[in-house]
Amino acid sequence: MSNLPANILEAIGHPGWWGSWFPRPDEWAAWHAFLAAVFALPMDEKQLATYRECTGRTEPPTAPAREVWAPTGRRGGKTRIAATVAGYLAVFVDWRRYLAPGERATIMLLAADRKQARVAMRYVRSLFVDHPGLRKLIENETQESIELKNRVVIEVATASYKTTRGYAIAAVIADEVAFWSVDEGSANPAAEIIAALRPAMATMKGALLMAVSSPYSRRGPLWDNYRRHYGRDGDPILVWQAPSKVMNPTIPQEVIDEAMEADPAAAAAEYLAQFRTDVESFVSREVVDAATVAGRHELPRVAGVGYIGFCDPSGGSNDSMTLAVAHSERATGRVVLDVVREVRPPFSPDDVVRDFAELLLSYGVKTIYGDRYGGEWPRERFRAHGVDYIVAGKVKSDLYRDLLPLLNSGRVELLDLPRLANQLCALERRTARGGKDSIDHPPNGRDDLVNSAAGAIVMTGVGYVAVTAPVVVMGGPVVGSVPFGAVGAAEDAAVVAACGIPADGVSEALMPYERGNGYYG
Repeated sequence: MSNLPANILEAIGHPGWWGSWFPRPDEWAAWHAFLAAVFALPMDEKQLATYRECTGRTEPPTAPAREVWAPTGRRGGKTRIAATVAGYLAVFVDWRRYLAPGERATIMLLAADRKQARVAMRYVRSLFVDHPGLRKLIENETQESIELKNRVVIEVATASYKTTRGYAIAAVIADEVAFWSVDEGSANPAAEIIAALRPAMATMKGALLMAVSSPYSRRGPLWDNYRRHYGRDGDPILVWQAPSKVMNPTIPQEVIDEAMEADPAAAAAEYLAQFRTDVESFVSREVVDAATVAGRHELPRVAGVGYIGFCDPSGGSNDSMTLAVAHSERATGRVVLDVVREVRPPFSPDDVVRDFAELLLSYGVKTIYGDRYGGEWPRERFRAHGVDYIVAGKVKSDLYRDLLPLLNSGRVELLDLPRLANQLCALERRTARGGKDSIDHPPNGRDDLVNSAAGAIVMTGVGYVAVTAPVVVMGGPVVGSVPFGAVGAAEDAAVVAACGIPADGVSEALMPYERGNGYYG
């Protein structure tokens, strides 16, 4: 190939190269300034003004960036530009001098999952397949990789600190990094993934780490790098923060206005590239670790103890179906999580209900709580196996809220299950426009396991307070009172004693006390 472009701006501006991919230069003007900053190219006055606005710096860079962290708004074109950077570095930089015999330089397209990473790969593939000259460079091609004849491979990878090791990395495009897991105890915390990438780039002079993402909460690598490096002249780590409209002036303003009207906090992050102030961690890793009994994975049934079960049902296609059983230590008031079960999709819901019912009955639990999923289906299927299913009076956000004081006060004993702990630590507290908090898993996260655990713990733990409520048996008169939520299994002797009910008069049909109505039965 002759007449190679001198730099990336020439590559995307020349009709013989990638000019047709960017047909209206004025719409990409802000990205031209971005690329000039990344590669330390000369800037005109307009580009310099954009650079100063988006970086908080005053002086233009004198050397290419080693890392780029770009919290930018949605639909601004960031993935397309990042893919173009990947293609440029794959073709127009000679990495062979840094490679050992048989080794290839890797341009890694990294995202939370392969589905998202393939979005960038589609852009990259077009840069090669749809260009007559560059098409000839392709040596081998699969759905997730393109091997070039110049000993460079562009490939998709998921955000894992294990799968990113062992490469000679020339560039990494970390897409939507704000939505990777940020909990230090998770299987793949974002900070560890980034840390694992840097040594693989150390021997490749000119290697580039580019993280592009809409911003989210004020934690994780995107926020940390923004906080440490934004606005620092001469820093080899460049931070570029820009709203959608700055990077893509074609976005209709009414789209942004409608989003701001519907949810200002979310829209400020999505379109204005502002880190959210209404999202914070729900519980600290230290609190969860303190509540976890090391080495305890499950407890057997103890005679004379009343247990409470909670189920988070699922249809078997997308979400896990989970179950948890807990009890209270009456002497200490501590709530103990005894057993949890998770069945991941795909599965037969009827088979899982049968297995869960068998487990519940082995703990003497003939009635469980659960959410409203599936209407009558969970009730009918559990009832067919000898277990009554009651819709909990609380949504999961309220269960999480009530779980927190139990955890913080040291009144909970959790099982030593990393998946449970990780889901719990990943929960986020969000503040709505009206000031009401909601607690839920982060975007792309899961909370199936912790939902059942929280339900079982809260339904067990809320009872051991001084508040009492009337108890009615089988539709009859008020016969006594019992602490709020203190009822466990139907045969709970404590309820019988508290209400003065003859032991032989307790029917197996009695159901756990429902906090919402004050009835037992």
